[in-house]
Amino acid sequence: MDWQKDFAVLDLASTDPKPELAIAPLTSWGAIAITGDDKKSYLQGQVTCDVVTLDAQSSTFGAHCDAKGKVWSVFRFFHHNGGYAMFQPKSLIEKELAELKKYAIFSKVEITESSDIALGVMGTQAQSFIDSMTDSDDDVRPVEGGSAIKIDAQRWLLLLTNTAAETLISSTQAVKVAESLWTLFDIQAGTPLLNAEQQIEHIPQALNVQAVDGISFSKGCYTGQETVARAKYRGMNKRALFIVEGNAAADIEHNAELERAVGENWRSAGKVLASYRFSDDKALALVVLPNNLDDDVQLRLKDQTDHMWTLSPLPYSLEDNE
Repeated sequence: MDWQKDFAVLDLASTDPKPELAIAPLTSWGAIAITGDDKKSYLQGQVTCDVVTLDAQSSTFGAHCDAKGKVWSVFRFFHHNGGYAMFQPKSLIEKELAELKKYAIFSKVEITESSDIALGVMGTQAQSFIDSMTDSDDDVRPVEGGSAIKIDAQRWLLLLTNTAAETLISSTQAVKVAESLWTLFDIQAGTPLLNAEQQIEHIPQALNVQAVDGISFSKGCYTGQETVARAKYRGMNKRALFIVEGNAAADIEHNAELERAVGENWRSAGKVLASYRFSDDKALALVVLPNNLDDDVQLRLKDQTDHMWTLSPLPYSLEDNE
């Protein structure tokens, strides 16, 4: 895939506007493909989202849990190539595949890691770019070589064959950027994320999956459902995913530890799931923290103690209004 060499890290300061149209190969992301006659019923008993009611024109967030309600994977779920796709970080897929396939032998379903290429289209012109590829106006659209999936007002995901991806890249006038810009959008959107180091550490609500409509509380039983329901109806969840902001003198280590001030002392608060450092050393991160922290709590990276961090507002509510 030599065409991927054309993409470069964007030199972006915190005050700079993002490109109006950019495209990035999402090399650390992948998808699990699910096909077969029993795909709908099988997945309905495995994941938090309502597979049965999802139409072919829409996508949804979802999570797959173990029997205790701890999360193996958080994903975006949609119809793709005659089956379903679960779009998620590649680092999750090995363990997630094994868990998802545990009982598949009893059903007519095939579950595999997709070989498709993921491309992220970003910017104020992302919508018009996708519109030029197809006459459809749906949020999930078949396109040449795969599917286009709307992420938000300024982002679309393309899941394509290698040939279709290469053809698209060779003809586009979009700014070709590295995946880090997609990460910045994810952080600013408060996107529920997980990494391999934190698999089976959190329940879905600690990753805000419920806040983005990734949990159905009316669909019936699925693996881990009892714990997920208890967290909602008995208020047992004590953590949530937050956006934090501050300064970083150096690149932020993968899975870096964030500390919070407790009086004159510092205590571990959580580990970073994703981060972005601007060229002017401003930085943003996603991290699971206790959900009862004061808005003005002081935070810092354990390995960069000279800079204070603070909570930044999420673009959605964590209040349970049901």
